[in-house]
Amino acid sequence: MEAAVSPVPDDVEALKALLATAIGRADEAEAKLANAHARASATEAMIAHLKLQIAKLRREQYGLSAERTRRLLEQMELSLEDLEGDAAQDDLAAEAAAQRSASVTPFERKKPSRKPFPEHLPRERVVIPAPCACPACGSSRLSKLGEDVTETLEVIPRSWKVIQTVREKVACRDCELITQPPAPFHVVPRGWAGPSFLAMLLFDKYGQHQPLNRQADRFAREGVPLSTSTLADQVGAAAFALMPLYRRIEAHVLAAERLHGDDTTVPVMAKGKTDTARLWVYVRDDRPFAGADPPAALFHYSRDRRGEHPRAHLASWSGILQDDAYGGYIELYAPTRMPAPVLEAGCFAHARRKFFELADVEGAARRKSRGERAGMIYPIALEAVQRIDALFDVERAINGKHAGERLAMRRELSAPLVTELHAWLTTQLAKLSRNHDLAKAINYMLRRWDAFTRFLEDGRVCLTNNAAERGLRCVPLGRKAWLFCGSDRGGERAAVIYTLIQTARLNDVDPQAWLADVLARIASHPASRLDDLLPWNWQTHRADIAA
Repeated sequence: MEAAVSPVPDDVEALKALLATAIGRADEAEAKLANAHARASATEAMIAHLKLQIAKLRREQYGLSAERTRRLLEQMELSLEDLEGDAAQDDLAAEAAAQRSASVTPFERKKPSRKPFPEHLPRERVVIPAPCACPACGSSRLSKLGEDVTETLEVIPRSWKVIQTVREKVACRDCELITQPPAPFHVVPRGWAGPSFLAMLLFDKYGQHQPLNRQADRFAREGVPLSTSTLADQVGAAAFALMPLYRRIEAHVLAAERLHGDDTTVPVMAKGKTDTARLWVYVRDDRPFAGADPPAALFHYSRDRRGEHPRAHLASWSGILQDDAYGGYIELYAPTRMPAPVLEAGCFAHARRKFFELADVEGAARRKSRGERAGMIYPIALEAVQRIDALFDVERAINGKHAGERLAMRRELSAPLVTELHAWLTTQLAKLSRNHDLAKAINYMLRRWDAFTRFLEDGRVCLTNNAAERGLRCVPLGRKAWLFCGSDRGGERAAVIYTLIQTARLNDVDPQAWLADVLARIASHPASRLDDLLPWNWQTHRADIAA
């Protein structure tokens, strides 16, 4: 019987050559796949664009129709802007992949020709001087041949201007070498939008909840007509450029020993309807126990609310998770979970809310005065609220102190209150019907009593999950303005930009000013010093310069 011959050579040089060939084939396959994705995104965006044009032409031909038709056109415009952003992002990914392969030509998407910038906008000439001597032979006998002008649209709040970057071109009279300085950097390759304009575009869309079609209308009224698809290209490309910062914030959040977690609904465009997707947030905020690490918020998007999503988000993380008792987190708390089980910490704000709704005396009086049906006011619910409020009084006194000091004060002041609360809740539950609203509110706490008493074991634990709820507040505020996400990719892009904006806000940094500075510097910034651009480090750097 003959021995099997291994296809892998034993020679080191042959192995190196085989590995180089395999890497080349992998790069080529990756480039081809990126090209296919870019081509598919461009095709999808073009189809959506043509459908929108057809719908508008039909509306013009047959006259104004129902209000539903107008809303449908607005929905199609919102969907188109996300598709345009997807296409721009995939285009850049294909170009980056093609650079690693010598045999694959990057896919180039056909874009509509851009109109020249309006003549009435002021021009600011920034001249990059030509060299004083020929770089080839050192001769100083240079003659000017002309100049190339690159126009970049930039914005100063409420004032528009076009910056003309002039690159002088010279020729050497001795060796006839033509020399010209390199073209200026743009966040979007061969782009036209300046960093301040891009920062305003992103912040208005995700921070001020203004969809691109409304921003385009505002720009047109200010004398700068720009199409929604043109703006969407810039949003997709800017999100691609900012992804390294998103990854750094993600790593910082998942390095925490305690996190706040929550989620909220976000409608997403589907065929003939909208689906209910989810935006998840994980907040790292150590300020309540005088932690030295800066706060940050990490957003994720998912099409549904299945428990597999938080398990994937926190797959490599273990620590204390403060949440609202969502069932999808249960597998995270399993003792056999790897790398380690997550410890649950309950939210007293959620528990208190269930009792408060049954003891809202003022709310019942208001409903009664308006002639509405006022629910019953239960003395038991009122007393539960008062007992929980006593715990909050202790927390207000120790907020911002070190974890050890907080734990000592809790064991002295809060532990007796918690013991009394547990005995009182158990007694009241025995008097109530199993299906009573009060019984449900009491069971919510008693069934999770270990999670609710976690704050008595660790001074870092907060009494509530309000940090996550504050981080998510931007989404409900924006839902009424932009109605829904145009696609899943649009939802994922929103999660990236929300992460950047909300993290800047948590660190008391102006998101728009920070984004403008980062977009101006990120391409030339060393990758080893990328952390310098994070909001908390950027703020310190700005303060040092001011001093």
